[in-house]
Amino acid sequence: MIDPLAEVVTLLQPGARFSKLVLGASPWRISRSDAGQPFYCVILEGGCRIAIDGHAPIELLSGDFVLIPAAYGVAMSSLEPPPPGVETPAPVALGNGEFRIGAAGSPIDARMMAGHCSFGSPDASLLVSLLPQLVHVRGEQRLATLVQLVREETREQRPAREVVLSRLLEVLLIEALRSTAETNASPGLVRGLADSRLAAAIRGMHERPTHAWTIAELAKEAALSRSTFFERFTRAVGVAPMEYLLTWRMALAKDLLRRNEGRVAEIAQRVGYSSASTFSVAFTRHVGRPPTQYAREEQAAANVA
Repeated sequence: MIDPLAEVVTLLQPGARFSKLVLGASPWRISRSDAGQPFYCVILEGGCRIAIDGHAPIELLSGDFVLIPAAYGVAMSSLEPPPPGVETPAPVALGNGEFRIGAAGSPIDARMMAGHCSFGSPDASLLVSLLPQLVHVRGEQRLATLVQLVREETREQRPAREVVLSRLLEVLLIEALRSTAETNASPGLVRGLADSRLAAAIRGMHERPTHAWTIAELAKEAALSRSTFFERFTRAVGVAPMEYLLTWRMALAKDLLRRNEGRVAEIAQRVGYSSASTFSVAFTRHVGRPPTQYAREEQAAANVA
């Protein structure tokens, strides 16, 4: 059986950028801006507050794990933050990938591992749009263990390090995403898969992307009326069913074009289009470049790299 979540994470091609251990001595506050980079953090001891892209702060306690597939602004502070206007000194590097933040004379009352990964896929923004904006998991020791393994592998120069890291990050992302499936995840693929009715329709789209799906057929897969299915899918996944199907077909098409897996007409058929011209129009509208140009430029870029 096709696993939509595993397919999306595998296509994202996650790789490690860095992982560090942060020791916090209250009170402290830090903020940083990232150009849509994936960010994750696990609280090992104590707690902190985190605010993502201007949203209301979330209180994190020991054992909590947070994943933001595309972070632009991250602000973190101790549970009792410094008074407004009081600046926190810059983090102090202790060596061995460890940092201390807060007043030098204050006792350490929080420990956390935080890291950034990168997505190798040129379609990262397209694929990330299928995921929740924020994943918050409480009390999953497996996630803390995986983050520890990522950190250890990041610090060591062992053979096949990059391969091991990419696999560990795939497992970490999948574990985090499926751990939040039963919680109040923000709209996205994970929340859709948590609904058994919607999951049947989503799996159908992934198993048979070449099929000429209609709302009526997808609703039948979900054993729901058309109107109920449409409303329930859109609310859970964050996009309408046919928009989700289009996004997934375009992600598959871009992957096939990059890897030179056939002519445009063949790829069109493999992603559910009856003709090369219909596919080219849809691809150009969605991606901004005709498929032949996209394939040529992406393959040239890969050869240079």
